[in-house]
Amino acid sequence: MKTLLLTSAVALAASGAVADEIRVLNWQGYGTDLDWAVDAFAEATGHTVVHEYFNSEQEMLTKLRTNPGAYDVVMINAAFTPQAISEELISPIDTATLENFAGIPASFAEDPKLNADGQTYGVPWTWGLTSFAINTEAWDDTPTSILALWDEAHAGRVSIRDDAVEAMQLGALATGQDINDIRDLDAAAAKIAELLPNLRTFWSSENDWNQFMAAGELDAATYWSGSASRSAALGLPVQFVIPEEGAVGWLDGLSIPATSEHKDAALQFIDHMIDPDFYVKWDAEGAPASANAEAADALPDDAFNKAVLGDPEVAARVHFQAPIDDETREKYLEVWQGLKASQ
Repeated sequence: MKTLLLTSAVALAASGAVADEIRVLNWQGYGTDLDWAVDAFAEATGHTVVHEYFNSEQEMLTKLRTNPGAYDVVMINAAFTPQAISEELISPIDTATLENFAGIPASFAEDPKLNADGQTYGVPWTWGLTSFAINTEAWDDTPTSILALWDEAHAGRVSIRDDAVEAMQLGALATGQDINDIRDLDAAAAKIAELLPNLRTFWSSENDWNQFMAAGELDAATYWSGSASRSAALGLPVQFVIPEEGAVGWLDGLSIPATSEHKDAALQFIDHMIDPDFYVKWDAEGAPASANAEAADALPDDAFNKAVLGDPEVAARVHFQAPIDDETREKYLEVWQGLKASQ
């Protein structure tokens, strides 16, 4: 990888070409915008990296639809990639040009959500869980059930993300249902209605979550596994919980918008992001699990993303989310808005 990037940089200098600026669309603080990572990429390739952020997948899709040519790389949750493909918002990717793609196992590389008509539209990057994390100073023992969020002993000190899909999936787990086939939505919604009086606030971003936890306002809150690792690395008293009911699994991929004018540089950046050397350094600062098996293998044996997420017993409790059609998504949103309005 390093040889490839340096060769590209030399070629760029020899041609006298002006270095391209590539624009990346992602969550804030999610790997691609690490100062040391973008600095290393710029030094190796001559390409500078500028970021723009979103706070929801719907916002991400809207930005792609309404800002043609504005982005060169976009991070997309795999459950939303089929929609981006169907709307022709992203381009096929020639994975043969990615030196580090060989480390990605077929279980991720051939994921049908990232591929269509024999072409790859999303490069598997990271994966992880949506569950909840606790303030370790507020619990004598680590809870083992998702129902801990409903515990009246922590009333007014719980938070969940303001997201309709996550809320309905949380209700599904709490009522023993399949997150990808919620047959009794009324039961899931009723369970969330029971939770709302326990909430102190909603959160929308990792920064929000960290601020609430740092201020000592929360005992427990839904969260993402990688974010929990980053919060703990910041010194917050945080422990991620994978309850007996299981957790929602997700896969994030890197894609190239169809209107990108810097596709070659975008490919270089994606290859940089799936490089095991990058990932091992990122993991030490708090990262989700890597989709690159070579990167995961390079971690210390006691690393969370190897010791915990690599545990077969834990893996058996992961419910990977499938794409959600527009009708179902609208129904979830309608139910969620109704629940919030009733409080």
